[in-house]
Amino acid sequence: MKRFLKINSLDKVALALDILQAGELVEIEGQSITITEIIENGHKFALQDFNIGDQIIKYGYSIGHAIAYIPVGSHVHAHNVKTSLHDNLAYSYQAVSTVLNIPKSDLSIQGYLRGNGDMGIRNELWIVPTVGCVNGQAQAIINRVKTELDCSHIDDVRVYTHNYGCSQLGDDHINTQKALAALVKHPNAGGVLVLSLGCENNQQSDFKKVLGQWDDERIKFLIAQEVGDEIEAGFLLMEKLLVKMKRDKRQTLPLSKLKIGLKCGGSDGFSSITANPLVGQFSDWLIAQGGTSILTKVPEMFGAKTILMNRAKNSAVFDRTVSLVNEFKDYFRKFEQAIYENTSPENEAGGITTLEDKSLGCIQKGGSAEVVDVLDYAQAATKNGLNLLNAPGNDLVAASALALSGCQMVLFTTGRGTPFGSFVPTMKISTTTKLFNFKRNWIDFNAGTILEDESMEDVLTRFIDFLVEVSNGKHLKHEDTGFKEIAIFKTGVTL
Repeated sequence: MKRFLKINSLDKVALALDILQAGELVEIEGQSITITEIIENGHKFALQDFNIGDQIIKYGYSIGHAIAYIPVGSHVHAHNVKTSLHDNLAYSYQAVSTVLNIPKSDLSIQGYLRGNGDMGIRNELWIVPTVGCVNGQAQAIINRVKTELDCSHIDDVRVYTHNYGCSQLGDDHINTQKALAALVKHPNAGGVLVLSLGCENNQQSDFKKVLGQWDDERIKFLIAQEVGDEIEAGFLLMEKLLVKMKRDKRQTLPLSKLKIGLKCGGSDGFSSITANPLVGQFSDWLIAQGGTSILTKVPEMFGAKTILMNRAKNSAVFDRTVSLVNEFKDYFRKFEQAIYENTSPENEAGGITTLEDKSLGCIQKGGSAEVVDVLDYAQAATKNGLNLLNAPGNDLVAASALALSGCQMVLFTTGRGTPFGSFVPTMKISTTTKLFNFKRNWIDFNAGTILEDESMEDVLTRFIDFLVEVSNGKHLKHEDTGFKEIAIFKTGVTL
């Protein structure tokens, strides 16, 4: 295994792949460098002297500037580097060629074809409350269904509880309606009961307008205040949905129907050289098959925004990408929050120094394909290819947002690990073998073998095969444990 890595030929820093000791001599491209202090794995050391104000180059781009003198061979991190990012800018479109030279695959998916032509990779029975007041009643219905009915032919039965649907104003109320409507119509659900209280401001009649057209054999509605026993009434409606779902069978469907969400969390210094590039190569591969991938976490695009902007399919998509970035900055300012202080303690512990450092690693999940569309929160993806989605960095909110835009699965790369899962299969991909071995009850796939001389091509082949297995029904770790949730993006006032 290599002990250090220079990622790009233009870089002025290198990454420690193992702990480097003070006084250790390393050779990089014919240059002999003496390490001046302990460099933890995943952290950076200087390949030259830096004076105050000098730009620190990693991935071939600046990740910030030196705020102190940094001698060659010393640790380059948050104590001596600061972001160079600043306020909103005017951008010009500098289109970059993004041709994918990837052959077509003969692989296919065994999925559920829904009446509107969408594909589900799970066949689940859900209750979706329109307001948090009926969460308890919904769970009572679920408990009775699981106890009294045969659910062995479907993948899961559950309620997706939340605390919203009433006492919200303006965009916040609209976001809740859009999110719940997208949840109700998600293709991984073979049947859904929409359960309302009756007096909430998310009235069922208004909610149906947001929902638009629906399959009335698969989506049922109940208002608790209009029946004497809502548990009994809900149980009978769920029984009808189960009867319909018994006829659902997996069938061979093309890869082009697959929509995959791209997400990272608990990133470390290895995210940008193992898991994120692996997911990026998969995204390119899927797009070459006619499929769709969606990238979000807008605040973590800030430090690499022009790379995504210049990959826009056309000037209209470029303009929407600029608006996506600048409007999210305005959202930060509205609440008097710093725009560029977006590295967490766990990021810094793992070797990530600035938002530029984090962003340049984050966007690698989007591969090299052109950006074909920019989606609002809870907006369905309709264009095959790489889409950008308006959502924050928070893990559960962002993963839920990806699924609400139609993703049947979310790929979640991590250097620190997490057990959570969104309401669709959420695959945890570790950046190192150490994490994979330590948290086998959390992690589904190990990208760390890329550090151990397994080629990216071989890991990608294994990854594609595994993802197809999961699409065909193989459960991920969080599905086995039942850790599945939804989180709605809240931005406004609660009455």
